[in-house]
Amino acid sequence: MASIFTKIISGEIPSYKIAEDENFFAFLDINPNAKGHTLCIPKKEVNKIMDLDEATYTGLMAFSRKIGIALEKAIQCKRVGMTVIGLEVPHVHVHLIPLNDMKDATFQQKVSFSREEFEAIAAKIKAEL
Repeated sequence: MASIFTKIISGEIPSYKIAEDENFFAFLDINPNAKGHTLCIPKKEVNKIMDLDEATYTGLMAFSRKIGIALEKAIQCKRVGMTVIGLEVPHVHVHLIPLNDMKDATFQQKVSFSREEFEAIAAKIKAEL
């Protein structure tokens, strides 16, 4: 059965897309830790990051770096944190989180945005790519 992320890639489920190429897709997390919290995923559905083939793994890291650089330019923060946890969706995903405080990285405190705010955030990040 396709993961929720595979359904986002196919357009079956809407998302606030930041970027995509032949192999990877980036979109805003709809339950973000901080403004601009972005997920980068391979289009190939694989459950665990260590199960990715080497080319996909290194490609995902390069794609995530590109998105992270744009994110740091678009969203005021001290730095962009990167984490891979992967317990909530069985599809590899890299979290890119604008950090101003350690609590932004804990997944214990969430922030909310309207559809219009999400669209504006996505547009701002896209403009930096």
